[in-house]
Amino acid sequence: MGTRPRSAWEVRQRLQRAGAAAGVVTATLTRLTRLGLVDDAAFAAWWIEQRDRHAPRGRAALESELRAKRVAPAAIETALRSTADPNLGRAAGEEDRALAALDRHLRGRPLPDDPRALQRLGMFLVRRGFDPATARSVLRRRGADA
Repeated sequence: MGTRPRSAWEVRQRLQRAGAAAGVVTATLTRLTRLGLVDDAAFAAWWIEQRDRHAPRGRAALESELRAKRVAPAAIETALRSTADPNLGRAAGEEDRALAALDRHLRGRPLPDDPRALQRLGMFLVRRGFDPATARSVLRRRGADA
């Protein structure tokens, strides 16, 4: 198992913490970028793919996590748009992501009937970065499947 990709900001922070001079940090980042080893757009796409696979998050949470890693807004938007459905104007997989997050959370248990428990599940999805409409839609859809 290797190390995960890093954003340019993360590499810069690591080099600075190691005590590298400012000129060395800049030269190193320039070279790594030229070699394709540091690429914020590729990092953003990788981050979204990993989240979808292991811990599904909504668009808002993904944007927030990538902004925290100082990925450029244009790179974030491009990576998110690569999963977008142009006919809907929103992420095509947003409901699929929410369903995956809900299924992981429930771990095979049935959807509860208690309104308070359903409300807590909805809030769980909202905390994961899904908008309330998507959370309601997913809970209704999952309830219809049961």
